Amino acid sequence: MEKIIIQGGKPLYGRVAMSGAKNAALPLIAATLLAPGCHILRNVPDLRDTRTMLKVLEVLGARWERNKSDVKIDTTELSGGEAPYELVKTMRASVLVLGPLIARLGYARVSLPGGCAIGARPIDYHLRGFEQLGVETKLASGYVEAISNSKLSGGVVYFDNPSVTGTENLLMAAVLAQGTTVIKNAAREPEVGNLIDMLLGMGACIEGKDSDCLTVQGVKGLQPADAVIIPDRIETGTYVLAVAAAGGEVTITNCNPNHLPSLLEKVRDVGVEVEEGESEIRIKASVRREGSAQSLRSVNIRTMPYPGFPTDLQAQFMALMMVAEGVSIIHETIFENRFMHVAELQRMGAMVDIDGGTAVVKGLGEIVPCGAQVMATDLRASASLVIAGLAANGMTEITRIYHLERGYENMVEKLLALGADIRKVQE
Repeated sequence: MEKIIIQGGKPLYGRVAMSGAKNAALPLIAATLLAPGCHILRNVPDLRDTRTMLKVLEVLGARWERNKSDVKIDTTELSGGEAPYELVKTMRASVLVLGPLIARLGYARVSLPGGCAIGARPIDYHLRGFEQLGVETKLASGYVEAISNSKLSGGVVYFDNPSVTGTENLLMAAVLAQGTTVIKNAAREPEVGNLIDMLLGMGACIEGKDSDCLTVQGVKGLQPADAVIIPDRIETGTYVLAVAAAGGEVTITNCNPNHLPSLLEKVRDVGVEVEEGESEIRIKASVRREGSAQSLRSVNIRTMPYPGFPTDLQAQFMALMMVAEGVSIIHETIFENRFMHVAELQRMGAMVDIDGGTAVVKGLGEIVPCGAQVMATDLRASASLVIAGLAANGMTEITRIYHLERGYENMVEKLLALGADIRKVQE
């Protein structure tokens, strides 16, 4: 097991390039199952989760090879439609193979997914949607079993709440169904748009990109893809918040500022300078010292589906509010267990009260948080602990960093290049 050690109090300076988006790469990898042949995916981050998804495809009979950030996937022949528990248990997004397997093979057997313990993320939205396309589904022995006795047929699917993976799964099934499928209250996240662009390049017929209503006209077949993964907006937001908390001046490159409208406005409200370019963001924040004047202001956030404030940046934003002046109210509306990082931040001096889905953060103001031994509980919680450690006085040790490595490519190396005192060691 490895851990991260941070000697806090060092501002960040320089330039840092963002990797491809994990949450876009996973559905695009799954979508290669739709068409036999050799696919090329570019700007694929090398992460635990992307490696797991590629292993799932390997079990299904696909072959793949990586050359730097390009991944070639050959799905010419599939050996079956079962994704086993041993792989799926580590990552919820592996359920995304359901849609393409049903569309191409007419059946799928996929273990119920695992992943971060941030609350129930049921796949009933997926299953009800598949049933609207003529698929019979059932849960048996911890597996989702889906079968279609005839060609999938178009239908109308409505999500009570916009589900990103649900929208993606239904899109991948609908592109090869007979007739027209309409997905209402669809997720609008940029990662969904990235998948739509890939499917259109493969020959799919989809209307309504970036809207909450998608219309899919099924086609008889698709061709292999050559697609590019978009920059990771959650990684980008994490570095924005890290600079805001630690102080300094950093230019974040290979990113899309348009994908973070709510975060960047909130960071400006905090008192941090933000300049947006076409594919970069410059962040300038005052360097904090204990007893110095505090320029950071507390602001409130409410997590919402895109384009609202991302739930995947809530924990990191709380770490910033920990060092701000005043009281911040954070409403988590997406996942019910997404305050598991609070207990660890409290070990570093954070003053946070939780009432259901609401956290009240009393900023430390001029008092610098202290370093401590803390434990990562999920992917984004681990990033919040890194941010708090960068702003802290003293040494912070973070254990269970395998969570971090599921979604951040070379974070330690990137922060080192910005001047952070951070290292990864064996426990």
